[in-house]
Amino acid sequence: MKKTFTYSTLLILLILPPKFFPQETTLDWALHDVGNVRQLVTNMGALWRASTSYPGLIYSEYPRNSFEEHVGEGGIWVGAISGRDTLVSVTTGWAPAFEFFPTAEPWDTIWAVNRGDTVDIPYWSNYVGISDQDLVTKYSDYNVTNIVNHNPLYVDVIQQSFAWGSNPVDNFIVFNFKVIATENNLKDVWIAYWLDGNVGYRGEGWSFALDDYSVYYRDKKLGVAIDAPGGADKTAISPMGVRVFPPKNVDEDSLKWTFNWYPGQGLGSPASEDRDRYLEMSTGEIMENQDPSFAIGSQFIVAFGGVDLAVGDTLEFSVGAVFGEGIEGMMENLEYMEWLVGQDFRVPSPPPPPPLRVETRNKEISLKWDAQPGDIDPETYKDPYRADSVDQPFEGYRVYKSTQGASGPWTLLAEYDVVNNIGYNDGLQHEYIDRGLLNNIEYYYAVTAFSKEDTVLNFPSQESSIFKSSREIIPGTEPPSTVGQVAVVPNPYRGDIAYHTYNPPWERPDQTRDIWMEQDRRIQFINLPQNCEIKVYTLAGDLVETLYHNDANRGYEDWNLTSRVGQAISSGIYLFTVEDKLNGNVQVGKFVVIK
Repeated sequence: MKKTFTYSTLLILLILPPKFFPQETTLDWALHDVGNVRQLVTNMGALWRASTSYPGLIYSEYPRNSFEEHVGEGGIWVGAISGRDTLVSVTTGWAPAFEFFPTAEPWDTIWAVNRGDTVDIPYWSNYVGISDQDLVTKYSDYNVTNIVNHNPLYVDVIQQSFAWGSNPVDNFIVFNFKVIATENNLKDVWIAYWLDGNVGYRGEGWSFALDDYSVYYRDKKLGVAIDAPGGADKTAISPMGVRVFPPKNVDEDSLKWTFNWYPGQGLGSPASEDRDRYLEMSTGEIMENQDPSFAIGSQFIVAFGGVDLAVGDTLEFSVGAVFGEGIEGMMENLEYMEWLVGQDFRVPSPPPPPPLRVETRNKEISLKWDAQPGDIDPETYKDPYRADSVDQPFEGYRVYKSTQGASGPWTLLAEYDVVNNIGYNDGLQHEYIDRGLLNNIEYYYAVTAFSKEDTVLNFPSQESSIFKSSREIIPGTEPPSTVGQVAVVPNPYRGDIAYHTYNPPWERPDQTRDIWMEQDRRIQFINLPQNCEIKVYTLAGDLVETLYHNDANRGYEDWNLTSRVGQAISSGIYLFTVEDKLNGNVQVGKFVVIK
């Protein structure tokens, strides 16, 4: 008789150099970004860049905008006895190559599903979203066949990950795994979650990752990567915890459990051979915690087993990554996560985000969010998981603004709520106008909807994700009919001025970092016609750069003071020409750069 085992496990992340043996496959990545955790997910099962094209520097940021990393590398290992062989397949790990991959089918990517939405995934018909942001993917250990020293178990893995955008459930990510035996009967199956925890502020180099240590909480089946106080990265805000939940129909203490940490830095690492790695996973021993005075890096596995899987059987478990302010804050958030898992994720939800429409004008913007035909109306949403049986739990709207970026920090501009016995009773509004802005400068706005508190569950009001609602908005005038008033700002450009410290910033670092760099310099050509060509010359007449502008709504173009050969320009007087491509009119001007 076919058996399905249900396990729940909490997840943590890792980082290691990739060994990839190319073969046709569709690699993809996605970010959980609705809550206070910004987490990378790949369809290789690795929680870091692995062999994907992810361009960022940080894989697991908490809290948002802190530039604090927590994962160097992370993912599951599956070990079992198959016939006479003892085999282990890993999503990621120091010694072996990557061994799990999706197929080459274009749909074998990462599916993003919102709460309550229904999506027909080829391997999961009529999938219904569970959290505010579900990411669903599938990978197998036999899709790529030319991996050196790899004998597959022939298992498929379907991975779900869940994120929430409202307090108190926005400080963790929960992963659910279905491991399916497809070809061979597997005996004494063990699952390990491997984490190379790099905890600390992500500056240049890797010194921030070299003062961490690992601890384990037996009663929680929780491994934690902790940053030692001080060091090059100072003291991290949050550790990273990995909590493993056993199958609902199995007492976690009836399983065998292993916790093993590795010192790294050449002093110790996971075994490279399958048989030795399987022995490390399946010892059933709990190592003593790593001494904080020996904090030279946090690398560990939390493993459980063993279960027999016949062909077609599914081993289902969940894994979660939990964060918080210090150990105490992490433990408080762990309680919420355990409660959420115990509720089968049936918890009150926020209203859907309002349907935001934007108008830009001279030095002002208008936000409107009244529901139009075809829009989803937050004011009429239903929530079947409330315990107070409130038919329409919508309570109001909030309007936020940031001058720094799409991830905040945010300033609350306005709150409008239903006139009842809750909140401010200001009455609902569906428009907000912000005046006195600077033209051609990026501002960020978000309009959220929030619910009434569930008084029966004692569960707080839930608010739609501010991060998913955020919009970049640039006020300004329409492009002029032709050239004649084109100018450069600032003029002169002064290298001794920290333009990135302005509020709002004139120069902004890339969103993946908070350190200003040379390529972030910025001058702006303003009052440009719709379609024009800008050429910059030295006083000697040498062409420095050519910029092309074609925008019916935006009358400006930025330049980062880098030449066409990729070199930063020096101090001096520069000439420019702007040719209107619609009528051939040309304007000549000059600007000064002082570095």
